[in-house]
Amino acid sequence: MQIELRKPEFVMRLDRLGSFHQSKLSFLRSFIREFKDWEFETKELELDENGFGHCVYVVTKDNKQYSLVCFSNELADSERSDRVIATKWDASFVLFDGIPSDQDINRLKANVPLQEQGRVTEKELCLSRANKSVRVFEHVVDRLAQGKQPDTDILYNVGYLYRTTAVYGSGKFGLADRIKIQDRGELKGPFRLEMMLVFLARQFTFDMVNHVAHQRSPQNAVKLNDDIARNLGIGNSTGLGMAPFIVNHPALLNQWIISKEKALLAIRSIPNTSQREKEKFQSYLSTIKENIKFWKTDSEYQIKKNLHLTNDLEKFQNYFGKLDIEKFFWNTVYEWAEINTQAECCELIVSLLMEVYPEIVEPLSYEMSIDEEDYFDFDTSRSIGDVCALIEKRYAWLVEIDFEKKDNIYNFWYYSKNKQEPRMSDRFSEDGAERELPLAIARDINKLYLELKNYPKKDPLSSYLIKNQEYRHILRRIFICEKLPYSEIQDNTISKSLIPVDMLRLKLSFFGATRFDPRSDRWVRITMYQGAPLMKEIHQSDDTWSYKKIA
Repeated sequence: MQIELRKPEFVMRLDRLGSFHQSKLSFLRSFIREFKDWEFETKELELDENGFGHCVYVVTKDNKQYSLVCFSNELADSERSDRVIATKWDASFVLFDGIPSDQDINRLKANVPLQEQGRVTEKELCLSRANKSVRVFEHVVDRLAQGKQPDTDILYNVGYLYRTTAVYGSGKFGLADRIKIQDRGELKGPFRLEMMLVFLARQFTFDMVNHVAHQRSPQNAVKLNDDIARNLGIGNSTGLGMAPFIVNHPALLNQWIISKEKALLAIRSIPNTSQREKEKFQSYLSTIKENIKFWKTDSEYQIKKNLHLTNDLEKFQNYFGKLDIEKFFWNTVYEWAEINTQAECCELIVSLLMEVYPEIVEPLSYEMSIDEEDYFDFDTSRSIGDVCALIEKRYAWLVEIDFEKKDNIYNFWYYSKNKQEPRMSDRFSEDGAERELPLAIARDINKLYLELKNYPKKDPLSSYLIKNQEYRHILRRIFICEKLPYSEIQDNTISKSLIPVDMLRLKLSFFGATRFDPRSDRWVRITMYQGAPLMKEIHQSDDTWSYKKIA
């Protein structure tokens, strides 16, 4: 039986990409797998009676060491904001290369709480900040100080004690450039340092509530129960700043998507399935159906998606429970899901399938990085006819779009003046379109295609480039897509109908985010590491934590 990869024109539409879920390939999970044999320790907890001060956590293996330095800051309620324009936060973090000296701590104390307004050096690898979920934080501290455990209904409905509002790396604001650490074996996978920072910051949130509760009532206070802590992650608020990354890194995007598609193909191609494997899948399915109850949101868009997901899972469960094992069982299961459920449910089933076969999926996590410079140059001797044919093959979806219509060019992307963060605005009612970022890929390929149609087909591409340089970056993308067919989102990123949160969801699913809670179509709250092993337990992790029931 010949089973093929899902076609890019099916996978790479935003309504499907925006329905992806975390999986064994997600970066926070591969981080735990790769770092479980490292030593994790709390080196310093220098906090006053109110929990203000600093903490240092160290990750060590042989002669390699990384440290997270955390600063807990006093913040008035009126100053607490998740918006990017904020200038103060409850906590700020920096991932340090090695172990910081007292001099380093003093330098960082003066700069890290300021975030982008401060000064950091190449000793620092990542930068972040976070705010308390004040109601949950105070509830936990108050109960612990009384010698009681917190109400888990309150905790699990939120899922975290703090939420980050950004995690920066790769040279931003003076941090170490990627080139400094790119040859380190432990950092070969995508976003390893960022995942390390978030994992350690989660431990900081537990240490904070334990410390403050003890300070309030030294005689009565108890520590947060490990089982409760394990079911708490760390939150995140993410806006449009994340979206351009997946447009600007087409070769990397291809590696992420093709790894998932290879995993799915390999599982669908298994000829014989055991009863034990079917039961294992069923256990994950049952757990996720229960855990969905904790996916709280006020977003009508997400409420609708969650409702469809719940209904589709019930329908799928009825089908799956009656299904006898046959040849190519998982292919039969997948094909039914693709036809009979919406993208949200279908892609969750893909993630669940991957849980059953770690021996297939986990090795693919090492294929999710790529040297993008290998794709920078392209052959200008190719004929113009070749390029037009390539556009017609790989970009058939955009050739017929009429970019004279307002709705098809409605939005433009730009950098905000104050924060240098990506933003999106209405081209016809707001100023600034003359500073548009080169993220209108569909429009620009369409324009290039129409221009090239006016040139002789046999002429080399160089004859066009001698006179026109405007679309050189677009030509590079086209040649990348020729070699890497999952490198391009097959949707118009400036159309009026664009739902930007789908772009965020795509990237966040590969990070390992859960509990998507859009606050608008342009920013979303999520949870990371919920259910993950605690820092002291990481050595025992078997990577099954992601689908354990939230009590």
